[in-house]
Amino acid sequence: MGGRDLELGELLAAAESAPPGESVGVVAHDLRKRFGAECVSFLFVDLVGRRLLRLSAPAEGEWADAAEQLDLQGSVYETVLRRQRQHVEPDGQGGRRVISPVTNRGDCIGVLEVTLQYADDTVLGQISEAAHALAYIIVTDRRFTDLYHVGRRTTRTSLAAEIQHQLLPSASCCEAPQFTLAAGLVPADDIGGDTYDYTLDRDTLHLSITDAMGHDTDSALLATLVTAALRGSRRAGCDALRQAQRAHEALLASGKGLATGQLLCVRLQTGVCELVNAGHPWPLRMRAGVSEAEEVELAVNLPFGVAAPTSYRLQELQLRPGDRLVLLTDGMQERGAAAVDLASLVRDTRSAHPREAVRVLTTAVLEACRGNLKDDATVVLLDWHGSGGRTDG
Repeated sequence: MGGRDLELGELLAAAESAPPGESVGVVAHDLRKRFGAECVSFLFVDLVGRRLLRLSAPAEGEWADAAEQLDLQGSVYETVLRRQRQHVEPDGQGGRRVISPVTNRGDCIGVLEVTLQYADDTVLGQISEAAHALAYIIVTDRRFTDLYHVGRRTTRTSLAAEIQHQLLPSASCCEAPQFTLAAGLVPADDIGGDTYDYTLDRDTLHLSITDAMGHDTDSALLATLVTAALRGSRRAGCDALRQAQRAHEALLASGKGLATGQLLCVRLQTGVCELVNAGHPWPLRMRAGVSEAEEVELAVNLPFGVAAPTSYRLQELQLRPGDRLVLLTDGMQERGAAAVDLASLVRDTRSAHPREAVRVLTTAVLEACRGNLKDDATVVLLDWHGSGGRTDG
């Protein structure tokens, strides 16, 4: 059964007509109609990265009240997510089981699993297209429903963590011709003051990482002030220097505490990076042709909110094609995490996608602390490909 080609317009129209929590059902109906698909489900990873949640689209009847939970580690789904390649295997009943990544601009949203009796290369290609379409549909629909947010919370999430997650970009990874960026923070269900942020305009990548002092909701509320000040000034057209000043003024006016941070503005055509370092740990850089990762020694200004005469210095860093820049908070270095040789891990994962490198780094820190971090730990990886895009194929 070859099926007809995917009509994206029809699929999007059907998705818009359906309730926002039934995106999987829309795609499932399309795959059943075209290929006679038998079982269709969407699986996504929980907040702490240990469990998978399965949303199955029934052929008829009622949806299940709760998503099925599966272990992620060691599963075929983990392999598909990490490698971002479609997997095909016998389903044990004479048919085929097809698992395709559901990914948007490098952000791994989940996987689409389909079982069907027949699947040649044409069918497999169209299932991949359907998975890609599902990514766009879910990105749109999750603005209108808590279904995916609820499903991701398989452990108790603290109030501070709930506040923090609302401050983060909706996607932890972004791929563009000039760069690939990925970020992660742990522990995801009990974070306090760490944040990262990024946005891309026509000619500049804006990137920040911040660490609000304190614990629990106090640091989360402080982080809210910092993030809002940075975003507001950025959206008003301010450069990194003026953004830093606005964040500093906001914390001074609140009188509630301090925050460290690094703000970067990277020009997409040249790789010139203007940055401000407000009392933050130095980044690491892995440069093409260099055998070891090195600290980028920056001038360090006072943290945001210090009640003392202070001015911020705009510094310049030239990125070269093949550079990997690693930004981190002090939670990646303090206490038990200090046992992790971050520079060596950056070197050893130099050929891995930033998503995978972030996973390795944050997992190493969690394991070194035996899962009991006393502070947030955040890492952001930026691979710079250059204005001509990637050259490694």
